[in-house]
Amino acid sequence: MPVYNTPEEDQAFYAQRQAEDRLLMEKVLDIYDQKQIAEKLRTQGDNEWTRESLNRWLNGKIEQKPLTHAETEMLKGLIPSPPKHHGHYDFKFIDLFAGIGGIRKGFEDIGGQCVFTSEWNEQAVRTYKANWYCDETHHKFNSDIREITMPENDDRDFVYAHIDKEIPDHDVLLAGFPCQPFSLAGVSKKNSLGRAHGFECEAQGTLFFDVARIIDAKRPTAFVLENVKNLKSHDKGNTFRVIKEALTELGYWVADLDANGSKDPKIIDGKHFIPQHRERIVLVGFRKDLALHEGFTLNDVAALYPEQKITFSDLLEPEEKVDPKYILTPKLWSYLYEYAKKHQAKGNGFGYGLVNPDNPSTVARTLSARYHKDGSEILIDRGWDMALAETDFKNEQNQQKRPRRLTPRECARLMGFEQPGKYDFKIPVSDTQAYRQFGNSVVVPVFAAVAELMRPFLMKAEKR
Repeated sequence: MPVYNTPEEDQAFYAQRQAEDRLLMEKVLDIYDQKQIAEKLRTQGDNEWTRESLNRWLNGKIEQKPLTHAETEMLKGLIPSPPKHHGHYDFKFIDLFAGIGGIRKGFEDIGGQCVFTSEWNEQAVRTYKANWYCDETHHKFNSDIREITMPENDDRDFVYAHIDKEIPDHDVLLAGFPCQPFSLAGVSKKNSLGRAHGFECEAQGTLFFDVARIIDAKRPTAFVLENVKNLKSHDKGNTFRVIKEALTELGYWVADLDANGSKDPKIIDGKHFIPQHRERIVLVGFRKDLALHEGFTLNDVAALYPEQKITFSDLLEPEEKVDPKYILTPKLWSYLYEYAKKHQAKGNGFGYGLVNPDNPSTVARTLSARYHKDGSEILIDRGWDMALAETDFKNEQNQQKRPRRLTPRECARLMGFEQPGKYDFKIPVSDTQAYRQFGNSVVVPVFAAVAELMRPFLMKAEKR
């Protein structure tokens, strides 16, 4: 005889389904907005989802039927899957000032588990969560790192206990911290009060100070710090001096620390991996007391340069697939063209960067966070006739060949988040936000190479 559920059992099952659907929806809405989700849901069946109906359901104003299997699977597909080595991690790491996860990828790829992420920009967090798996049990997300490091609190023991409680134990600390001047104001007063010493004194009020406090409190095996190349000369060298002294005081050996000049291996140019000139300083440190660092140098990054580098044309979408909105307007192109001519006449090098995608040796300028404004540093040449423009700038046929910006998808490839021809890096934000995020990020293959160099040294620590 068939077995039927009681009304109470049916009601309990229905309530459980509703709770599961709501939990799934809330996870997805951490990443995508309601309009985006409604559009995606409409592709899965006959339900006429709209932003308004989704909003009413979430606010309890209407009773929504359980999601269909197709709708559930589609929503689950919007949440990143665990890495292949999930459950078999070799080490743990944390990701500070994480942006959209450019440094994280390399360390996850060599077997690491991210257990803590800190990023204050809400739009960057959306992109981060769209692409990187965050284990609900073994991963914590944080917004403002200063809520943990308490930079205004002089009670060292209290602060360090708080850091230890809030940040999980980890083997590697990753941080692309912002560059700030180090003010020495108030140093004498603090010294006279016996409050601060070393980095606690000189680095106070900067975000490097927050990183240093975490390193001191948690004592990771190693760290990777990233910043702009000009960090070395910032504030007449004072900033970098304080950083060097602080890291040494904390008991860490830093790779190639005293190297200088054009051959400084700490300065790595992304052009060796992708067709973009993008120099960044990379500080790799190991705890001195563990004696792991013997033989490590960033000079060895050169051995990991790809034998066949991706060309600029490899990154681009087929022209017929590019939305015309990315082509510069006649007014903007005229402004950039005349602006460049004016500065060239004065002997300045200022102006737009026109990229010929057909030249396999093309290397673009550095993509910036302001790219959304005019795209001037990297414009794709669509056949613009420069000679004709000198005599007839408004020529109708030539105007049809005005240059264009990169699309956000092409920016993702230019930064190494995605391979040419692929569409696996999710971009849940507006074009303006996406340009800012990619312009603020790092070249992913650079830090994948750094991670690969560090791997055997980290594994030595794990075997002890």
